[in-house]
Amino acid sequence: MPAQLIKNARIVSDSKVFSGDLLIENGLIARVDRSISDSQGVSVIEADGNYLLPGIIDDQVHFREPGFTHKGDIYTESRAALAGGVTSFMEMPNVFPQTVTNAILEEKYKLGSVKSAVNYSFYLGATNNNAEEIKSVNPRTVCGVKIFMGSSTGDMLVDNQKALASIFDVSPILIATHCESEERVKQRFDAAFELFSGQIPANQHPIIRDAQACIMSSSSAIELAKKYDSRLHILHISSEIETHLFRNDIPLKDKRITAEVCVHYLHFTDNDYARLGNLIKCNPAIKTLEDQKGLWKALLDNRLDIIATDHAPHTLVEKQKLYTQSPSGLPLVQHSLSLMMDYVVSGAMQIETLVEKMCHNPAICFQVEKRGFIREGFAADLVLLGKNSTAVSRDTLLQKCAWSPFENHVFAYTPQKVWVNGILGWNGVLTGQYNPQRLVFDRKS
Repeated sequence: MPAQLIKNARIVSDSKVFSGDLLIENGLIARVDRSISDSQGVSVIEADGNYLLPGIIDDQVHFREPGFTHKGDIYTESRAALAGGVTSFMEMPNVFPQTVTNAILEEKYKLGSVKSAVNYSFYLGATNNNAEEIKSVNPRTVCGVKIFMGSSTGDMLVDNQKALASIFDVSPILIATHCESEERVKQRFDAAFELFSGQIPANQHPIIRDAQACIMSSSSAIELAKKYDSRLHILHISSEIETHLFRNDIPLKDKRITAEVCVHYLHFTDNDYARLGNLIKCNPAIKTLEDQKGLWKALLDNRLDIIATDHAPHTLVEKQKLYTQSPSGLPLVQHSLSLMMDYVVSGAMQIETLVEKMCHNPAICFQVEKRGFIREGFAADLVLLGKNSTAVSRDTLLQKCAWSPFENHVFAYTPQKVWVNGILGWNGVLTGQYNPQRLVFDRKS
């Protein structure tokens, strides 16, 4: 692995932006300094004053493998991630077979080792009767346990209260939850089905899956976490009312309860259903402008800790079906960083905040070992951004589903080069050279 020297970059890490150089050796960041002299045998990359960031760590994706590979798979989606500057992902268990035993989980890791272009980890899924599997999960090599406390895509709903209590009691690692009240959602769906004689329009989605359904479930999860002193991470917060459940008066490393928001909740509102319909149908639902404003406020005042994607591809044919038949989820992993950079350009957030929420905080929250920062001795997972003038088109998409809610949009910045463990995997195109590793977690137990 030849040494590489990135010259004249605007380096963003640890709440700072500074001009400097970075030396990569043996897959690691060997040196970061204002100026580093090149030497014989070192490959020099001129950054031309562009931003150099740590690789994005996305703590919530659905790559659909095994079982649903007509929608996406680890090979295609990880390459879309790479093109988007995502150098590490944590993937969900609602596939087939469901990832609900440690044996099945290890089989999935084998798939990751041969198919992924970026670093990978996979959640162990919770059910109403697999507490023993959860109890024996390896904290060092598994990102977390996922509980669907409201059903979404698939049938992994955990609705038995004794089972939930047992999971919160015995889990040795972080518990990540999808929180919606299944009972309330079902009641509101039935009412909408009757009102619209079965022809429910897409704009009813945030009314069926409303903020009350979310906070009922989120509050319940927090009560369980406090009772059992569990490490709880609530995924994809989508409503303003939920943001008040979380703290910002202690450092992230000391929080036992944390929260994530996804890029689509920060960008779209219920006004966009008229234009995009089922293409932005997802669970929890994209809600009102007031909810979006509340999410942004909570993100910037540190009640919300992480920005992720919940990348969840479905085919365009599936998404164009009637509301009642169209699955929830949208593909986002190729454009999450570029989308958030648009908000940096507009002044809605600082680039240091973007890096904190998409790189640093996932590493801190999940205790990822030596990633998420530009620091000497850390893995050389890096993104060099460049200014962009090309619109998103289907020809530019790498995700298997081959559509995007951002088609025809021109992002201000896109990843120019992306390194994973020191290997340049994206250079405006896929290089075919990849060096992914299974994520390791620096946990005491």
